[in-house]
Amino acid sequence: MSLSQLFHHQEFIARHIGPCDTEQQQMLAEIGASSLEDLVAQTVPAGIRFNRALDLPAAQREVDALADLKAVASKNVVNKSFIGLGYYPVITPGVILRNVLENPGWYTAYTPYQAEIAQGRLEALLNYQQMVIDLTGLDIANASLLDEATAAAEAMALARRVSKVKADQFFVDSRVLPQTLDVLKTRAEYFGFELVLGHPEEAGNGDYFGALFQYPGEAGDLLDLTPYIAAVKAKGGVAIVAADVMALVALKSPAEMGADVAVGNTQRFGVPMGFGGPHAAYFAFRDDMKRSAPGRIIGVSVDAKGKTALRMALQTREQHIRREKANSNICTSQVLLANMAGMYAVYHGPAGVKRIAQRIHRLAAIFAHAVKAAGGKLKFEQFYDTVQVELGAHAANVYAAALAAGINVRDAGNGVLGVAFHEAATEADLAKLIEVFTGKAADIAALDAAAADAIPASLKRESAILSHPVFNQHHSEHEMLRYLKKLENRDLAMNHSMISLGSCTMKLNATSEMIPVTWPEFANMHPFAPREQAAGYLEMIEGLQQQLMAITGFDAISMQPNSGAQGEYAGLLAIRRYHASRGDAHRTICLIPQSAHGTNPATAQMLGMQVVVVKTDDNGNVDMADMQAKAEQHAANLGALMITYPSTHGVFEESIKEICELIHANGGQVYMDGANMNAQVGLTRPADIGADVLHMNLHKTFCIPHGGGGPGMGPIGMKAHLAPFMANHVVAEVPGAVAGQSAVSAAPFGSASILPISYMYIRMMGAEGMKRATELALLNANYLKDKLAAHYPVLYTGKNGRVAHECIIDLRPLKAASGVTEVDVAKRLMDFGFHAPTMSFPVAGTLMIEPTESESKAELDRFIAAMVSIRQEIDAVQNGVWPKDNNPLCNAPHSKADIAGEWTRPYSREQAFFPLPYVLDNKFWPSVNRIDDVYGDRNLVCSCPSIDNYE
Repeated sequence: MSLSQLFHHQEFIARHIGPCDTEQQQMLAEIGASSLEDLVAQTVPAGIRFNRALDLPAAQREVDALADLKAVASKNVVNKSFIGLGYYPVITPGVILRNVLENPGWYTAYTPYQAEIAQGRLEALLNYQQMVIDLTGLDIANASLLDEATAAAEAMALARRVSKVKADQFFVDSRVLPQTLDVLKTRAEYFGFELVLGHPEEAGNGDYFGALFQYPGEAGDLLDLTPYIAAVKAKGGVAIVAADVMALVALKSPAEMGADVAVGNTQRFGVPMGFGGPHAAYFAFRDDMKRSAPGRIIGVSVDAKGKTALRMALQTREQHIRREKANSNICTSQVLLANMAGMYAVYHGPAGVKRIAQRIHRLAAIFAHAVKAAGGKLKFEQFYDTVQVELGAHAANVYAAALAAGINVRDAGNGVLGVAFHEAATEADLAKLIEVFTGKAADIAALDAAAADAIPASLKRESAILSHPVFNQHHSEHEMLRYLKKLENRDLAMNHSMISLGSCTMKLNATSEMIPVTWPEFANMHPFAPREQAAGYLEMIEGLQQQLMAITGFDAISMQPNSGAQGEYAGLLAIRRYHASRGDAHRTICLIPQSAHGTNPATAQMLGMQVVVVKTDDNGNVDMADMQAKAEQHAANLGALMITYPSTHGVFEESIKEICELIHANGGQVYMDGANMNAQVGLTRPADIGADVLHMNLHKTFCIPHGGGGPGMGPIGMKAHLAPFMANHVVAEVPGAVAGQSAVSAAPFGSASILPISYMYIRMMGAEGMKRATELALLNANYLKDKLAAHYPVLYTGKNGRVAHECIIDLRPLKAASGVTEVDVAKRLMDFGFHAPTMSFPVAGTLMIEPTESESKAELDRFIAAMVSIRQEIDAVQNGVWPKDNNPLCNAPHSKADIAGEWTRPYSREQAFFPLPYVLDNKFWPSVNRIDDVYGDRNLVCSCPSIDNYE
């Protein structure tokens, strides 16, 4: 072998792909395909095939790709950041860094729809909710949103839903963070709201359906908002406070000032800045608003034996039920980051968090005192962590001196510089800042003795926080480590077995892809740092954009949307702006097939579009006659079509090009939902098919892990005519974006710190590997489909009997014959050590299965064996061997608690716990029995119960 062959630059391809070459040949033979090329020819319509190599660099070994990316990252200059504006350096406790953020047991889990095997994450999220409830003083908190700016926008929409005021004016505090105002402007325009900007004292002057106040203000100033909130509420409006989470440890809570809703970012609780994200936004509200609130809420229920058990309450996949009437299109959250923030509070406890918060304020107070003592002038005398100094013409010199000292401060304009203190700031940092601003060496001890606090007595926090036992018993590292491990053991994640969720693409999240996320060069960069300091970030982002353009065929990529739903919003936003630029603002009809993702109708509604549903035929394809009729009927006002390809039914529709041409002929634009891009990469390209814009779920096709329900990234690809209408950013302009276009997310590049994951994936796979991954996704799906078809009806197949990357099995005939439901099958799979496939979406009473290319033949065979065994159990119920109300299916899952005690069931313990031999070798134990959803709905509790309930 040559030296080049021995270096084996393509070795990662086989690391990512499950079946080896020999297994691939076996699987091809079993499904009746002579080769991968033959399978592709049978599956992907000839008219849309790419038929050439992707314009991507050659594949790299893991070690080489990491070295190259490290060289890029080293171009970043990570100064000490005192910029503030909602983002702060933190100290992530090592036990949380290693055992949560860097632990596949936490980051490869899926959204906890199957609650019985997600009790660990659900408890962690309940802790997070309790933390937010304590800090805000409000009744209920959800399990996080995407970022502070979009949380504020969701709060505005909530206010409109519940407000008694009929006017469409919304008051915004002029002290709000600039990125929050930027996002509010975007959302308000298409909701038809008028934003009125003013000082808080002006909030009572008009009839506003709601008002948003910042606490502290963007310049750091502290105001008691109580009278302004009262003035808004007196007229029937909803009062919202955007509050700094660390400041709330030291300050009077929003609820104590009368707020109805509180929003903010929990980044300061141990989550690195990461050039803007991901971070978990908090969202808290009054109890009477719970059924109008966005996002997920974790609730306390009981299992079949009466034991306390947790689940997602109220908001569970509401988009798929309520569609355009959903409260929000956001069905993801920032679970991994919320868990980190919640665990930060658990680890430090109330005393530790208060010490950190007080230290931050003390640093700020000493700095302010030193500046004043040297003759300087402060813009505000009352503040928490941010001190603004009025320097006039001298500001430029001080700013330059700070840079020379390796420190970033905020240039607030008009000769004002801001210094925002934080947890990671040291006494040495304080001394250097004082020297830079005053020109004098600092005697910190003397200044400390002389400096008074800058929080007025009326705003100091008196109410207790974090009093629940969970925040008061895990403060040693041993205890914390064991608590995290206990919770991890209650969750089934990808490090245990495959998660075959259709449309969610739970593939390998390789360690080499994950490693750069926590490199200081990426983790510790402020999103508004001077751009020359972020050269490495910008180079990496531009490289990823070029890769995605090659893969999709689009002319431009916007990296700002920080979830798939945000990508949908950004894509339709570009379409709406494009139409408006041509005098076609009236084009607001959005055609959406019945098979569309549930977020699609909700997104269209949020952009002021009218949803017109297009039928699907008996084979699950778009009904072309109905599509043509509705496109022509609405031609004068047709704005867009939202279509998923391959379809949500798991097939490549033959008529996709014809559909795109039809929409264009009638004046509309084609938005393609990229949820199923895993079946397209290297075989076909959305732009070539006819799509004008597409969002890409980087947390699916491009290997960013799901994190137990987030983070995600949803960048959009656009044709050239839509590119001028992509989101920009008011604080830090986006390269290539047009000035004046408002933002969709808080940070210019969304959740930038997780972009290296996708960058590394594409670099290690190269053109050949990316195509091979797609081919294996098709092979694994068709192998699984053919094996299961002998036991279950397969609902939809394509022209040649093939499926794309996923298949839907229909349990409705079996339910009719046996009484066994799709829920029973989903819960029974837990006893075999598997997470259920996607249940009852897109068709009720079905399971949608996507094995992904990363699963080995052995793992597929184990899953198939489990499904065949379950079918035999269904037959036993149908044939009367077991009663319909007492069998392994309706009693599933069987928890550890079922082992002990008397066993009176008509099947054996072995049948319950170890239904197949392989289960004994690697048993996953559900920690609770089937959860009672009805009880949870009737007895809604969304805060931490007594710790005794968990024992």
